[in-house]
Amino acid sequence: MVAIITFSRLKLILRVPLVDWKGELGGSPAERTFGVDPLNLTQVILAEGKETSDLKLDTRVLAEVSVIIALSLVLNFIKVFQMPQGGSITLGSMVPVLLIALRRGPKVGVFTGAVFGLAQMMLDGWFYNPVGMILDYPLAFGALGLAGIFKKNPLVGVTVSLVTRFLSHFVSGVVFFWMYAPPGTSPIVYSAIYNGSYMLPELVISGILIYLLIQRDILNLNI
Repeated sequence: MVAIITFSRLKLILRVPLVDWKGELGGSPAERTFGVDPLNLTQVILAEGKETSDLKLDTRVLAEVSVIIALSLVLNFIKVFQMPQGGSITLGSMVPVLLIALRRGPKVGVFTGAVFGLAQMMLDGWFYNPVGMILDYPLAFGALGLAGIFKKNPLVGVTVSLVTRFLSHFVSGVVFFWMYAPPGTSPIVYSAIYNGSYMLPELVISGILIYLLIQRDILNLNI
């Protein structure tokens, strides 16, 4: 329910019109990235957070969540490599979400990741199937919040959360992108190779960055 309500309101933070689900957004991906106003995003998430009793997030945490989402969206468009049917290797776009999960726990982490996924879905501006979109966006990125379960073992948390995200993409690939598998190749094998080809580098990049940031005691930083 949180994801559905937030999705409808997140349209307000974009400076470009969301014409339809077929990708007719104006401007390049980079332009769409900088169309996100972190201040407006803060207001949207604050409003949603106040209506979500099970999370019980205070104003400081909600403000932190909004900044994390804005930062992740910017990093998401700094791509090292882009896959043809979706998925990419980025400059640590998941690291901010992983950090807030480790700092604030799994509930805040899952909430942040799911909203990040919804925002990214709108910025990507295309639609193929309702279930597939849920698997590839709010569910997949919400899984990053699972890192918060492993506060005492952050690298284990990074691994578990990214493997869970991979599984969400994997299922989506098998069910909704099987037609892209080369002739004679099982959709299961195709989806595993396709999604693993960018998720494994993302896991390595995220793990290294999280390790370096933890060495600077960022998890205990008083914001």
